[in-house]
Amino acid sequence: MKSISDILLQRKSIRKYSSRPLDDNLLHDILEKGCRASTTGNMQVYSIIITRDEDMKKSLLPLHFNQEMVTEAPVLLTFCADFNRFNKWCRQNDAVPGYDNFLSFFTAAADALLVAQTVCVAAESEGLGICYLGTTTYMADKIIEVLELPPGVVPVTAITLGWPDEDPEQVDRLPLESVIHSEVYHDYSEQDIKAFYREKEEREDSRIFIQENNKSTLAQVFTDVRYKKDDNVYFSNVLIKVLQDQGFMNH
Repeated sequence: MKSISDILLQRKSIRKYSSRPLDDNLLHDILEKGCRASTTGNMQVYSIIITRDEDMKKSLLPLHFNQEMVTEAPVLLTFCADFNRFNKWCRQNDAVPGYDNFLSFFTAAADALLVAQTVCVAAESEGLGICYLGTTTYMADKIIEVLELPPGVVPVTAITLGWPDEDPEQVDRLPLESVIHSEVYHDYSEQDIKAFYREKEEREDSRIFIQENNKSTLAQVFTDVRYKKDDNVYFSNVLIKVLQDQGFMNH
């Protein structure tokens, strides 16, 4: 078993998985460890949907932008902000829940993301590979339909899980000093930005990325191709409607 230090410093996103099955007992152990994650007020306002069925994975595939790992990995885990269970417990015990608001969604989303990351570390400590799917919130409305999520439940992230069939290079990270602030926030000067992003911009894969997308800077690849304003606005509106429909926008 790898040490936690090795896992955190050497981690990689795995997008190709072997056909080796994932044992039920191992999955249960990983999830049990994950659910020891920190949680707001010890409420555990999250749920985890396990998807193993091939047809279900095929139904979810287009909702994750047809990333092949969704169907190739033996397990897909969807982590949901979930006040449905807690609300029912309150009502069954003569308590009136007041969790139909955005703050409560944010609380539950934080809980779900904390447990998701802890599950990832537990899985990687066993030699398994994981990949985070940022597409979950983009297509939350459709995922809700497929997974039959009731009001009070919103998917916030998903991970693929299985035995790795690749050993990719580690992706780059900004230098630590670029994200750490001592005591108060230190706003970035133009020179700071140049220094902190220089290594990322000068990487060979970044140069290829720029060329393939016919752009002049790496920043333009992000703003004009990968995460465009029109897409951000569209998916933001989708998510806001999801929060309204699922009962999190009372104010």
